[in-house]
Amino acid sequence: MTTWPILSVVTFLPIVGALLIYLVRGDDEAAKRNARWIALWTTLITFAVSVILVLRFDPNQTDFQFVEKSNWLAAGISYHMGVDGISLPFVILTTALMPFCIMASWKSVTNRLREYMMAFLILETLMVGTFSALDLVLFYLFFEGGLIPMFLIIGVWGGPRRVYASFKFFLYTLLGSVLMLLAIMALYWNGGTTDIPALMHTAVPRSLQTWAWLAFFASFAVKMPMWPVHTWLPDAHVEAPTAGSVILAAIMLKMGGYGFLRFSLPMFPLASHDFAPLIFTLSAIAIIYTSLVALMQEDIKKLIAYSSVAHMGFVTMGIFAGTMQGVAGGVFQMISHGIVSGALFLCVGVVYDRIHTREIAAYGGLVNRMPIYAVVFMVFTMANVGLPGTSGFVGEFMTLLGTFKVSITTTFFATFGVILSAGYALWLYRKVVFGALTKPSLASIKDLTFREGLILFPLVALTILFGVYPKPILDMSAASVQQLVTNYNTAVTAVKAAALLQ
Repeated sequence: MTTWPILSVVTFLPIVGALLIYLVRGDDEAAKRNARWIALWTTLITFAVSVILVLRFDPNQTDFQFVEKSNWLAAGISYHMGVDGISLPFVILTTALMPFCIMASWKSVTNRLREYMMAFLILETLMVGTFSALDLVLFYLFFEGGLIPMFLIIGVWGGPRRVYASFKFFLYTLLGSVLMLLAIMALYWNGGTTDIPALMHTAVPRSLQTWAWLAFFASFAVKMPMWPVHTWLPDAHVEAPTAGSVILAAIMLKMGGYGFLRFSLPMFPLASHDFAPLIFTLSAIAIIYTSLVALMQEDIKKLIAYSSVAHMGFVTMGIFAGTMQGVAGGVFQMISHGIVSGALFLCVGVVYDRIHTREIAAYGGLVNRMPIYAVVFMVFTMANVGLPGTSGFVGEFMTLLGTFKVSITTTFFATFGVILSAGYALWLYRKVVFGALTKPSLASIKDLTFREGLILFPLVALTILFGVYPKPILDMSAASVQQLVTNYNTAVTAVKAAALLQ
């Protein structure tokens, strides 16, 4: 076992980088260059250290690994960190995408650059902390803390309606989380601790399960976001800078799904079973409704934002199916969506940096001037549709397979949503990439630069690799998912058996 606190190092290393950037005084070109390089090297080193977690992780073990625990606040509230097969993929996804975000902002952000880079590094610490925390209070601090840097990233460096979008994002997510705080207090009074592993083995009364599940659901549903509390997302995406959209879509939306896996299913299994039909209904509506809305969009970012809501519908559906394929598919779909949607927003950023508009009507015939870009954009579009051979297919197929065992009706409507996703994604691709090059603004547009290729090509490779060979992610999470599903089904079966005896 590792003797040094590797998880704390991965979590708090970006803060060190943020402090170094703070010490870089001045607003001249030299200071900006130093800030960029410090941010990039910090994220690269953080990723390198996080790779050690993967290399030393035992996928056959169901207990939490790399555990760090020390007394912190009151009795029962401690600084407790650790990862299992469910949380580790999200930690790696976070640390792997951050260098791409820094590189994507290399030329496009010049205003208050030091503060911008510091905001991203602080945000990385809070996101990794959210996936690593094994204490409810610690989790809540990381989970809510992420609101602040993202609020600033949208509000300071966003588009024309950035203030409206940032406040809408902040208020929606904060409102849901206030209810979660009340549920955390109730769980502390019931179990005498906020330790997550201990609470997983603490009996929660049926009535408290229902109310606590609803309180946690209020927070996680907004974060995912699920229909009908999804309306903050398109506004936030449209106004956020490119790197902000990447982090929002790739990591921050996954906190909701992670919350369902870490708290709702293991701690409130009976309530999760009782509310599963509600989740199935909301997921099916989200998949179909937001796909139809995406078909009507005129802004590229808004279309991709609505597609994210639809894809998160597959995740919630798979998780609450409570089957091995459903839950494993939900985890895989979140990782895949993190790579694919992040890459799609980076693709939008590439053309936005050139002609400064996201209107679909402003494009057309890009394949004539940007053939490499057209190929890269095609790979991610196909992955977004769920084409076999891309990572998007594996997650969607597994969630549909897992849900089919529980609800055929939900699976039918969700499958219909897959067809709609092909409709809007291919329509967008045809409008932007194909056709005659008639727009004067596109006449001199240049193909991908070396820096942009360096950002997008690794993501293309991962999208195809995990589509053909999904084993690394599935194996990493298999034991933890198996234990989660077994405990969930055992609790539900016991209650059903007790009801039959009465």
